[in-house]
Amino acid sequence: MNDQPLAAETLPYLSSALLDRLSISTLDMVDEIERQIVGQRRGEVWCAPKAVVLPGDDRYIMATLGVASAPPVLATKSLVVNPRNAERGLPTLNSLITLLDAETGLPLALVDGNWVTEKRTAGLSAVAARRMARNDAASIAFIGCGVQARGHLEAFAELFPLSEIRAFGRGAANRDALCQMARSRGLEAIACETARAAVEGADIVVTTVTLVPRPTPFLDANWLKAGGFAVMTDQGFPWLPETMRRFDRIVVDDLEQEKNMARPMIDSAMVAGDLTGLVCGDFAGREGPGETTTFLFRGLAVGDLAVAALAYQRAKAAGVLGG
Repeated sequence: MNDQPLAAETLPYLSSALLDRLSISTLDMVDEIERQIVGQRRGEVWCAPKAVVLPGDDRYIMATLGVASAPPVLATKSLVVNPRNAERGLPTLNSLITLLDAETGLPLALVDGNWVTEKRTAGLSAVAARRMARNDAASIAFIGCGVQARGHLEAFAELFPLSEIRAFGRGAANRDALCQMARSRGLEAIACETARAAVEGADIVVTTVTLVPRPTPFLDANWLKAGGFAVMTDQGFPWLPETMRRFDRIVVDDLEQEKNMARPMIDSAMVAGDLTGLVCGDFAGREGPGETTTFLFRGLAVGDLAVAALAYQRAKAAGVLGG
């Protein structure tokens, strides 16, 4: 990328505050994720399956690795989820992304991994939603009302003619904050007392239930309306497995990655394909207005790579990197 070598003491750090000031739109992020997904198919982008370590004490430790040709960037993300962080006054999830020049290996920047994780997760969902949800979707239900729910509300409000959200979560504070965020955008917001009340009748359902500790399944896919679309960022753990046949079409993020996982998210025989196939047009995301569809995913290194590299390029163009 023709960047000069950086000493450790001058390596730029792209904080969440700095990244927010760049005002990168959802559509820009979605377009960049799609471009890099197509790049994988063309042999111009390479990503390793995510690596996971489970120490057995409720921590979830994960790493991703992705390399792009244009721009020539190598992105690695290290992430720790620890429910005990709440006692310390810290976010449950913390992560960091390191960017290197993919040609030389020289360091480019460190990036706030929490910001990228929020944006890329919502971005991956949006990539699927553009092909799998009805274009006229007006209502959206959130099961889980934390950071990921807020990221998805921001993204989906740009993509669909939303007029209403329903919110259900364990914590009233997060639920009320999500509702307030929706109202500030001119949407009607309904705080629901049960998950079923939120899901029934919604055009889109987004589940972002915390996986640590592992949730007991409590969501019934039969509650979904015909023609509805569900996004499961939580690997489908909160959904009753025996009800998943309710879906006419199930797409996962990466078939190859699934083959490397000890526990598959769902029976592979029920899966229509993955996100690369969807984006590249190997199959349709929806074949009729009455189809009920879902995107079920763990998270992809290409999403971290695309969003972090885009953020770096925008920061560089804006002259805010310093160093």
